[in-house]
Formats: sequence, C-alpha cells, structure tokens
Amino acid sequence: MGPAGRGEARGLLPAPLLVTAAREALGAGCRRRLAAARALQLAGEVLAVAAGLKPALLYDCGLAGPAELRRYVERLREAGLALCRLHLLGVAGEVLLLRPGRARRQLEAALRARPAPFVDVAVARSSPALCSPAEAAAIRGHLEALLAHLVAVEEAADGPVSCSEVVATGWNLCTVFGVLLGYPAAYTFPVEAGGENCLALTPLRVFTAQASCPWIHGGLQVRICSFSIPESLCAELQEVLDAWREELSNDFCAQSNFINLSVSSEVVSLPAVAL
Repeated sequence: MGPAGRGEARGLLPAPLLVTAAREALGAGCRRRLAAARALQLAGEVLAVAAGLKPALLYDCGLAGPAELRRYVERLREAGLALCRLHLLGVAGEVLLLRPGRARRQLEAALRARPAPFVDVAVARSSPALCSPAEAAAIRGHLEALLAHLVAVEEAADGPVSCSEVVATGWNLCTVFGVLLGYPAAYTFPVEAGGENCLALTPLRVFTAQASCPWIHGGLQVRICSFSIPESLCAELQEVLDAWREELSNDFCAQSNFINLSVSSEVVSLPAVAL
C-alpha cells in the first residue's frame, strides 16, 4: 500500500542490545524468560508507536507496571532506538504505551465516524450488529472522557516518558482499547457478560497490517495492527475501513523508520473467540 517509507542513514541496531534491554527492564514481571523474538518484536512495536504508525501498544508480555516500562523505554533509547516523547497510560491494571497526539487523533476519528464504529457482540444476540444509538452514545461518553484526559496529559507532560492513570468506571475495556489500538471498528458487549460473545462460528474478516524495520535485525517484520470485523458488516463499515486504510497509508508515508507496508485480509470462522 503506497510507496515505501523514506529511510534514514543510521546503523543497524544490534539485536542483543534490544533483547537485553527487554529482559533486564521487564524480566521481573515475566514468569518465563522473554524470548528473543518477542523482545525484538516488542522493540519494533514501540518504534511503530513513536513513528505514529500505531496509536498505542497494550503491554501483554508479563506483569511489569509503568515504572518497569518507563525503564524499558529508556533502555531502548540507550540502545540507539530513535524515540519521541511517549506516554504510559494506566487503565484498570493494564498499561498502554502511546504517543499522545496520535492517540488523541484516533479517539477523535472514532467520535466523528458515522455509522458509529462499535459492533455489539452480546452473547444474547443471534449475530453481531452495529450498536444502537443509545449504546453508541454511552461508548462515546467514555471515549470523550479519555480524550479529555489525553489533552490534559499533552499540556502537562514533561520529560521523554510521562505517566498517568485514568479511572475507567463502567467502561468496556475491550471497546476502549480497540479504539486506542487503532481498530476502525471495536467490539462491545455488556460488561457483566465477562467477555462472552456471539462470535463463535461467525465468519470474521481479519485484517493485518505489517511493515519492515530495516534498523532492527536487518529488516524485522513488525505487526502494526490486526483486527477482525464480522464479514456480514463489512459493507456497512466500508467507509470507516477506507478511512483506516487511507490514514495508515498517510502515516506510513510521513515516517522514515519502516518500509514495505502491507495490508492483508482473510475470512476465518472459529469455534470460540476470546475478547
């Protein structure tokens, strides 16, 4: 999709330095030693956030909190990774790494989108459907609260890595995180359902965006984004899908850390889908 991103003259970042940075900064929160391949992928995803390709990264490698992740980002800088100012956001015990301005833009796009890009997958439904206006209004209220928080973060932030925590009372984190992670449409369901949904054996179109980082391991393939949309709703959501593709292409052309962007999709049906 689009032309290759502009490259910069810089040296290849030694893989051992990036692996050591992850293991030493995050190792205390991992039950097992972090695999080298996962450590390199994590470094690539952090760089993708800094480059503006990923609005946010949800840390899921272990039990590390904001302090450990802040130390990890600092170690990546010491290893030679070119990173802009980043922010660590705590939400209900989870930690996201984000570039505040890019994440804010993602929230603003979700609030503007019509139809509302929220897919109701409540277990009581016979099949997924777009949220009702009332359900969408409630979700928008949560996104607006998060947007106000990020605006305040941008105004008050000081230093290369800032931290904050937001109260998420009543939020469906699957929905909010889906928006923050850059998905053009996010799943939602009653919070009390505990993640149960109606997606079992439902044809889902899975979109995956990847790009290559020539500075890491000689061309590490980094997953920029991966999400699914019920195949039956793709036509109704075509406008937001097109907007996602266009914005991704524009963001890719505006940066210089990644090359060879590719977007693929396939239809899958699974006996169970965890959200």
